[in-house]
Amino acid sequence: MTTELNSVQSAQRDMRVAYANGSTGLIASGLVWIIAGIVACYSMPIHAVLALFIGGMFIFPLSIVICKLMKCSGNHSKDNPLGSLALEVTFMMLVCLPIAYVVFTHTAEWFFPTMMLVIGARYLTFSTLYGLRTYWLCGGALIASGFALVALKAPFITGAFVGGGLELLFAAFIYPQKRHD
Repeated sequence: MTTELNSVQSAQRDMRVAYANGSTGLIASGLVWIIAGIVACYSMPIHAVLALFIGGMFIFPLSIVICKLMKCSGNHSKDNPLGSLALEVTFMMLVCLPIAYVVFTHTAEWFFPTMMLVIGARYLTFSTLYGLRTYWLCGGALIASGFALVALKAPFITGAFVGGGLELLFAAFIYPQKRHD
């Protein structure tokens, strides 16, 4: 049991060290959300949706660039079993994108809140990936905000700025914790 526990903790430490506790992904994603919000301010809603979807394809590469700027490797050990978890939850998120698009076609104002639910659910698993309970708060904040925006009938663009703002806020909180490893 102790060996298995140490193995999980070592794998989590490897992920934390490689990706600055995941803060670089939060920064990259938060920036994409903010860009989608800016597009929503000046263009049609479908352009903001495309900005989030297309920008989302660049989140991981951008997070690696940010890792390098922060003097992190941006590369976990090849034998780290948590690497497959990261890939699996990414696939889960990608499967949900068509659902968010269908929601958009019916009620545009619900698109960003729906994406907040999807991304928030993904961040819940990051607690296991990085060994940081802060990701439960991050995921919970996105999920709760997504529901609140729908309940409050918030304007379309609001969700983009709330989602991006929350991710950037949590990145600012999570990044300094990397020094503990």
